[in-house]
This record gives sequence, structure tokens and C-alpha cells, in this order.
Amino acid sequence: MKKRTGFFRRLTRILLPAGGVSFLLLIVLAFTTLPFHAYYRLATKGSRMSEKPATIVMLAGAGIPSENGLIRAWYTAWLAKECPEAKVIVAAPGKLNDSTGDPLSIAGELILRGVKEGIILYETEGKNTRGQASNIAAMIPASEHNLPIAIVTSPEHIRRAVLSFRKAGFTNVSGFPAFESSLEADLVFDDRDLKGNRLAPPIGENLQFRYQFWNHL
Repeated sequence: MKKRTGFFRRLTRILLPAGGVSFLLLIVLAFTTLPFHAYYRLATKGSRMSEKPATIVMLAGAGIPSENGLIRAWYTAWLAKECPEAKVIVAAPGKLNDSTGDPLSIAGELILRGVKEGIILYETEGKNTRGQASNIAAMIPASEHNLPIAIVTSPEHIRRAVLSFRKAGFTNVSGFPAFESSLEADLVFDDRDLKGNRLAPPIGENLQFRYQFWNHL
């Protein structure tokens, strides 16, 4: 019993300082642009689009309405307008006889944004990315698996999604990351104009601390 207690004490003495150092390192990194560049690289490395896709696949995410679902729908509609010859596949579990279900709700959002209803197809059986990729591979003739296909999904999910579709047999896969956008307006302000607590440090001109730090953290 004493040996076991001594082991846990030694382990705690190692883990606590290591955890503290790791936490401080993460805090420091949050003040830099390194987290964004790592995030961006994860979304774009090895998945750049070199030609217009014949098929656009929107992976549903959390569905409609949700933050990532609406962002993905916006990018899917934009890409569909840029590539009018492409068909659009909505990959979302659900039933097509349910007008309030995810597949038709997503399609409704796409139609609202200008996508023609006639070009929208559905993959409703897959419960994860690999399953969706396999089912879509079965939907599309094998002779067309070499045609360009674009996957619209969240930036952090791009790499895994592209690899899943390549493993399913598609040879010309690219990712289309649904990045969030920020306001173009200048958000710098003079702290004195707010007449707030004078003891608080001025942060009106420090956008890195006001926004990026919390996003990176």
C-alpha cells in the first residue's frame, strides 16, 4: 500500500509541473498567429482545388440550423454558383419523407441561396465520414470516380474527409474548407470614449487580445 502511495506521489510531482508548463506555453502561443497557421495548414495541405468539380459534396455537420451547418451551406451554394455544371450531394443522416429532417432542411437552405433543386442529390444512410464516402462512391458510377469532386466541410475536418473519399475510390478529391469570416470594419476604439473603469488596462487598440487570443485559446 505504501509503495502504491509513493508511486502516485512521485507521479503527481511530475505531472503537476509538466501540466503547469504546458498551460503557460499554450497561453503564450495564444498571443501569436501560430494556432491559426496550424489550423489553416490542416485545412489546405494536400487538398487544394485545381479544376472545377463535377460533384460537390456537403457534409452536414450539426445540421440546419447550426453554426457549422449554415457556414457549410453558404460555401456549398457559392461553389455551386461558380460551377453550374456540378451536381450537389447533401450527405446527412435522415429521411427524405420528413420535411423537417436534416437532409431536406439543408436542401432548403441551399435552394434559398440559389442552388437549383434539380441538381441536389442525397446520401442519407452514412453515420460518419467513412460511411458517407463509401455510400457516395456507390451512388456515382465507377467510371466517374476519376472526375473532380469537392468536399465542403469544416477546416479541421478537411484532411480526414479528403482521405476518406480517396480511400473510397475517388482519385481526384479536393477539400473546400468552410472558414468563418470576420468583420471588415475597423474595430479599434479609444477607451476614453467609453468612460468605463479607469483602472482597467486600455485594450481598445489591441485586437489581438480582444479577439484572437480568445479564439486561439
